[in-house]
Amino acid sequence: MRTPATRSIPGPTLHHLEQLMESLLEGVILMDPTGVILGANAAALKMHGISKAEELGATADDYAQRFCLRYRDHRRLTAREYPLIRLLAGESFPDLIVEVAPLGTNEPRWVHQVRDVAMDDDGGEPDALALVIHDVSERFDAENRFEAMFQANPAPALIIRVADQRYVRANQGFLDLSGYSRGQLIGKRLFDVDILADVERREFVKEQVAAGKVVPQLEAELPLADGQSKLVILAAQPIEVANDPCLLFTFADLEPRRSAERALETSERHFAAVFDMAPIAMVVTTGSEHRIINVNDAFRRMTGYAGQDAVGRVADDLQLWNDAAQRAGLEEQIDQRGGFRGHDVRILGKDGTEIDCIVSAEQISVHSDDCVLWLYQDITERRRSELELVEAIEAVMKDASWLSSSIMDKLATLRNPRGKQAAAKPLVDISPREREVLELICADMDDAGIAAKLGLSRNTVRNHVARLYAKIGVNRRSAAVVWARERGVGLRTPTPET
Repeated sequence: MRTPATRSIPGPTLHHLEQLMESLLEGVILMDPTGVILGANAAALKMHGISKAEELGATADDYAQRFCLRYRDHRRLTAREYPLIRLLAGESFPDLIVEVAPLGTNEPRWVHQVRDVAMDDDGGEPDALALVIHDVSERFDAENRFEAMFQANPAPALIIRVADQRYVRANQGFLDLSGYSRGQLIGKRLFDVDILADVERREFVKEQVAAGKVVPQLEAELPLADGQSKLVILAAQPIEVANDPCLLFTFADLEPRRSAERALETSERHFAAVFDMAPIAMVVTTGSEHRIINVNDAFRRMTGYAGQDAVGRVADDLQLWNDAAQRAGLEEQIDQRGGFRGHDVRILGKDGTEIDCIVSAEQISVHSDDCVLWLYQDITERRRSELELVEAIEAVMKDASWLSSSIMDKLATLRNPRGKQAAAKPLVDISPREREVLELICADMDDAGIAAKLGLSRNTVRNHVARLYAKIGVNRRSAAVVWARERGVGLRTPTPET
């Protein structure tokens, strides 16, 4: 047993002190009924940062002049509220918590849990008074660190005491999330502000809370201060706060996700409505295999393929494209560039009918899946009208030798707008010299010009032209030019007109 540091102590008081020191290992300050401090043990001195009992002060009033005491809310005690003064006044204060620091020090150095002990031999007035001190600084330092971390944590959180299911802590994150103030929560019971009013597996959660056990992550509608609610994920973990079993609830705000999902659903509904109502034929395919997942009414009317005929299949299954190589090339453009615009293609309807189209495609997202939207604009009637116009012009112009090459190029383009994209029409067996003659015809040269260009007589040129007409099945210059343009012969970049 440690030898207590004491002043002159009467026999009976010393006897009581020895008895107390034998039963307690905490700090003890001994005082007589007049307020004189009689002594203190080594633990009590250490808890005040001193080495001698005299440094406590001669009396209780003296002690109040040397040490600053505060409550846990940092409010300073008046001299009348000091434990030694209250002990003299006969007040009892079991387990009072005070912060202690030398006078003039701003920050507390120790946290004491103190209680009163009155000692007497005969059951009358006390012979001596003792203040028993337990140093709980480390515990409260840990609680202070937890409190600082709890309040600084941006994740919404609150703490419920298990014994009475009252709210004892709420951090700023939870206040911002819910709109409540601390005054509206702290001290209230769970049913006053029922965060579990609309939670998954409610009965199970209530049982877990009552038992102070873990609550796994669950979705809930968190009631807000304004009467609204927010979708959250909540979970609870058992902890201790000030030696009380508690539950720490944490929350994740799912409202932005729900709003985004609603906006996405609305957007996809709008897309679906526009898709079905659009007058242009549309098809949606998967991003990788280009497998059809949806077709609109305009596509059904144009091709004759209903949804059940097309969905789940690829274009080759339907033999939809007249030129599979062209389709493969366009699919490659989608993979590399994300889409393409305005290509002239020919597709086949369900009954084999050829349909001229202008097709465009773009990568899109449908229900978070990568897809491709194809648009087919049917220009079959327009193409037929253009060809009829060409035939009418050709019928009128029996001899079109006077037409410029630019006009002939445009007529050829009207006949074959796909140009190099379309499947090439085969050339008949013409000789190299006949091909030269044909290219010069396409260059708008007459027989005399061709003769001069090739170093031939005009009669020889006329013979080449006659054999050429017979081989390709035409009887006039304009038809020969159109025939050549359709097969890529004589194509050149027109010179600007002056």
